[in-house]
Amino acid sequence: MRGTTFVAIAATIGNFLQGWDNATIAGAILYITNDLNLGNSVEGLVVAMSLIGATAITTCSGAISDWLGRRPMLIISSMLYFVSGLVMLWSPNVYILCVARLLDGFGIGLAVTLVPVYISETAPSEIRGLLNTLPQFCGSGGMFLSYCMVFGMSLMDSPSWRLMLGVLSIPSLLYFALTIFYLPESPRWLVSKGKMLEAKQVLQRLRGREDVSGEMALLVEGLGIGGETSLEEYIIGPADELADGQEPTADKDKIRLYGPEEGLSWVAKPVTGQSILGLSSRQGSMVNQSVPLMDPLVTLFGSVHEKLPETGSMRSMLFPNFGSMFSTAEPHVKNEHWDEESLQREGEDYASDAAGGDSDDNLHSPLISRQTTSLEKDMVPSASHGSIPSMRRHSTLVQDGGESVGSTGIGGGWQLAWKWSERECEDGKKEGGFKRIYLHQEEVPESRRGSLVSIPGNDMPAEGEVIQAAALVSQPALYSKELMDLRPVGPAMVHPSETASKGPLWTALLDPGVKRALLVGVGIQMLQQFSGINGVLYYTPQILEDAGAEVLLSNLGLSSDSASFLISAFTTMLMLPCIGVAMKLMDISGRRRLLLTTIPVLIVSLIILVFSEIVDLGTVVNASISTACVIIYFCCFVMGYGPIPNILCSEIFPTRIRGLCIAICALFYWIGDIIVTYTLPLMLSSIGLAGVFGIYAVVCLISWVFVFLKVPETKGMPLEVITEFFAVGARQAAATKNE
Repeated sequence: MRGTTFVAIAATIGNFLQGWDNATIAGAILYITNDLNLGNSVEGLVVAMSLIGATAITTCSGAISDWLGRRPMLIISSMLYFVSGLVMLWSPNVYILCVARLLDGFGIGLAVTLVPVYISETAPSEIRGLLNTLPQFCGSGGMFLSYCMVFGMSLMDSPSWRLMLGVLSIPSLLYFALTIFYLPESPRWLVSKGKMLEAKQVLQRLRGREDVSGEMALLVEGLGIGGETSLEEYIIGPADELADGQEPTADKDKIRLYGPEEGLSWVAKPVTGQSILGLSSRQGSMVNQSVPLMDPLVTLFGSVHEKLPETGSMRSMLFPNFGSMFSTAEPHVKNEHWDEESLQREGEDYASDAAGGDSDDNLHSPLISRQTTSLEKDMVPSASHGSIPSMRRHSTLVQDGGESVGSTGIGGGWQLAWKWSERECEDGKKEGGFKRIYLHQEEVPESRRGSLVSIPGNDMPAEGEVIQAAALVSQPALYSKELMDLRPVGPAMVHPSETASKGPLWTALLDPGVKRALLVGVGIQMLQQFSGINGVLYYTPQILEDAGAEVLLSNLGLSSDSASFLISAFTTMLMLPCIGVAMKLMDISGRRRLLLTTIPVLIVSLIILVFSEIVDLGTVVNASISTACVIIYFCCFVMGYGPIPNILCSEIFPTRIRGLCIAICALFYWIGDIIVTYTLPLMLSSIGLAGVFGIYAVVCLISWVFVFLKVPETKGMPLEVITEFFAVGARQAAATKNE
């Protein structure tokens, strides 16, 4: 995963530049005002131009990134940073300076909106939270270094504000070089545009391994939006073994899983009757919840994480190296072509054409195509149902060297599989189709739990044992009934290039699952802005001044401005170790638990700040209490409410409209930022600092209730599974209202 980590670090330089700019303008504006003789309104405009630019660019950045890609938008962001830095270095008057600040805001808006999306789409689910906390860390690191630079320049006889602002072009040049020469395009975006070969190469580079077929199949399945998804229960074991007390359905519904060893196969069968599994049982009990207003999808997501192994390992233990239901990796078949877009249609058959292996043009073949090789001879239709492919024992996913290929483990304990199902119509004709299945292991027998992890691929459950699993069953993303007569073998009936030119799917915003995700994303972004972070930042210098910090620094020969910059650098530095702790906990404790744990601390800190303003306990005591509360507030905010809204918004939307949806959420973020920034001085003059902090405490309380009732836990889950759960939860909630 080293490649993924380096790519994430390179991408977050955009957030570093945002933090750098925020701190630099806070210091430089003092010298700009004196040099250009600015009034209060123009001074505020200079500071706010970047905020205006970020808000404006956000309105279109998402749709454009879904069209052009994530990487080009990051390249444009780096160019805007670089150009704005040069223009600010030159700025002969306030008008040019405002234009430069506007360009800078464009770069900030693109970075803040798209870097979390880019990281989520390139990172494996097991460390996605950790890597997506990097933007918060890099932004705070940029602020700290910038305050240190401004402090150093403030010690000069005549500090140059142009130089302060122009330095931005130096790190932005590094950002530009990395986006051009190092950052790959998001593999999920590439798959959505039908560029399968390039997507596979990017995944191989990011994951550091050759076999990425399982994840490639997952990315294809993530292209769907909406559709009917059902929750089912499966037992997995030897073909002749079933769990006691379970009644399997007909054999026609079984799924055969193939292991890496020759002759090793197991069968998954759906069961009826009372479910003993978390997911399926929760679906039935979501109507009768102990918390009346809790969103059903919160319970649904929670049922997954309650059943994770006690060891905390996020790796899949459900047959770790099992291959696809359809084995197409015969030793003599060149598997570098069979599942790529290089397959070309020839008559009614599909065969590999190496000459077209590097092109994505005119591709009409299925992603996983029918092979006119000895594979067909291995498919023996059952006499009872006639359409379940039964593979001969030697047709396992093993190459000559014994290396397993085609693993369907997709992270977070989830497995991807497909099944063929048929039903008889009223006219006597049979109708069939593929079903996609996301399998999740619900529990592992205690006696086997250790061995399944320690000897991956070589230790399967002992004879007679079964593994219990819940399943999300739905139609494959690119399934096409028109191709049924061709009887191709594979889950993706249409190549992604067939749908690549559709562009942003605005109507997809009306899908119930997408609307539910937008409610969560927009709600948490707005509440974050109203939770008081800007007010506390605004008030921090005054608090520390009352505590005597500025007087102490003045005794060391520092001017009031230099002392203020040093204090700001110190408070920013305190955030960095706390963000480091959050990075460690993000994929262990999870997003939801971190929010529910840290927001109450924010509420208590704000309430104590209100009392310290109302009750006079003496100057020293009040200043000490206020200082402690501010530090605690900062530390807890950057551990939870700071990074998590952006992380959640980058995880909960479908691939095809992820950029569009996160842009909508980011737009509300910037609108909230503008509202708080411009109402804070008015509120201070009308209701005082105690009233402002009291309002912020109430908003934090509302935030906690909102998170508890509406925000699900997404740690360790593949993005495609998360969006499926939102769809299921939205339909379940709608069904509950109709009852």
